[in-house]
Amino acid sequence: MTLDWILACSACANTRAPDGLPTVCDLCGQPWLVRYRRAAPTVTARAEVRRGHGMWRFQPFLPLAEGEQPVTLGEGDTPLLHLRRSGAHLGLRDLWLKDEGVNPTGSFKARGLSAAVTRAVAAGATRLVIPTAGNAGVALSAYASRAGVRARVFAPRTTPPVILEQVRVFGGELELVDGHIGDAGRLAAAWSAAEGAYNVSTLREPYRIEGKKTLAFELAVQFGWTMPDAIIYPTGGGTGLIGMWKAFTELIEAGWVRGTPPRLFSVQAAGCAPVVRAFESGADRGEPWPDPQTVAAGLRVPAPLGDRLMLQALRESGGGAVAVSDTELTEAARVASRTEGIDVSPEGGAAFAAVRQLRENGTLRAEDRVVIFNTGAGWLYRG
Repeated sequence: MTLDWILACSACANTRAPDGLPTVCDLCGQPWLVRYRRAAPTVTARAEVRRGHGMWRFQPFLPLAEGEQPVTLGEGDTPLLHLRRSGAHLGLRDLWLKDEGVNPTGSFKARGLSAAVTRAVAAGATRLVIPTAGNAGVALSAYASRAGVRARVFAPRTTPPVILEQVRVFGGELELVDGHIGDAGRLAAAWSAAEGAYNVSTLREPYRIEGKKTLAFELAVQFGWTMPDAIIYPTGGGTGLIGMWKAFTELIEAGWVRGTPPRLFSVQAAGCAPVVRAFESGADRGEPWPDPQTVAAGLRVPAPLGDRLMLQALRESGGGAVAVSDTELTEAARVASRTEGIDVSPEGGAAFAAVRQLRENGTLRAEDRVVIFNTGAGWLYRG
């Protein structure tokens, strides 16, 4: 089977063929990015994409060989909801929410893991492993089961109980870890090396970004091939942020959208904000956050591998980075759920709280079209 893309290092000039089970660049240890050798999709292909369903209708921009079937549970096509009441309260006339909590496994992680498992299984992997703050472990367990392969999940013992139970429900082999996701990551890497399992942790394989790109593709479709002015995105590992910036570039190059890409804003919890601190200091890399603490499990990532790529996307887009307290994000999630009837997760609450900050300091204008991301379902955190 011919794969019509290559892998290019995100930090150096190294490239490699996409065969086998790639990890990180063998020269500098940084993530690979997919670069397509196929011709860019023509503008006339937009109509066919619009008629399709699910994440994989964007196949012209995705790592899928001709005739190949993806490992899918019907992920994507999540609602884009106009928040009139919340917008009026925050002083924004054009406020929207992309609700990723309605994906098959309850979060945006379904997109990335669908792509990662598709490529890993096609390359011959039979055992997969992942460290997780929660939702990624649920998604890997489900997609591994769908593909008929095994999944081992390393999760902090403090992960919300409902999320841990979902891992078990989908057949994941769950290992509880004392500490945070960084500790889980070290144990997952050691288990991968000892057992020969493929490690699909954030940015240690190149295809989760490609699945997350479809967040931006769907926004373009839902806004009639136009782009919003700003995106407010809760950020842990950062694949969604990096993927959307890659996607907007690809859409513009293909002539599918015109104009200026949106400003991207990363939102983190005040108790774990390495990207915010690096952005504010002008650094191009983050420093590991000591003793990360937040009720938003998906934001408790003290040393993301993609920090350099996130900071690059934030600065190139003219965006920024915001930290909010647990009190702010919890209250914002509660108010938003009751105001809009949406099951807002703590991470989604962080995005709502960030919008308030950005509006109050004048970064967001009343007329801006702003998209908030609710990255997961709130029910996964209760119980």
